[in-house]
Amino acid sequence: MEEANPPSPLRVALERVGDRWSLLLVESLLDGPQRFNDLQAALPGIAPNILSDRLKRLERDRVLTSRPYSDRPVRLSYELTADGRELAGALRLLATWGARVGEPTTVRHDSCGTPLEARWYCPTCARTIEQGETTELRRL
Repeated sequence: MEEANPPSPLRVALERVGDRWSLLLVESLLDGPQRFNDLQAALPGIAPNILSDRLKRLERDRVLTSRPYSDRPVRLSYELTADGRELAGALRLLATWGARVGEPTTVRHDSCGTPLEARWYCPTCARTIEQGETTELRRL
């Protein structure tokens, strides 16, 4: 009997935040804690039941946390965990990639105006890593 391949790290990430509303919720919370109604206003078109479901799922997956700000009735404020804040870089990359489809806007270096590129960087070696120099870790 063959063992099934373990899921790739990308598959694991997509299982946690791989739908449209989850990523948009994370983006909305990057500026700090928000309440349910604030999030609903920031995401036009999201139904209250979908928003509630995504908030519960993201909290279960430790991407965000909720804190009560009112006891009667219980009302919650939502904020990103450290794991959730780590998604900021990935969201910037996705947004830059998405911008190329429509308007030709891109992130540029302030001092020279050159468009920036995303690169893998090793902080131990203090250098940019080229394709072919990486090893993908898989969950066991």
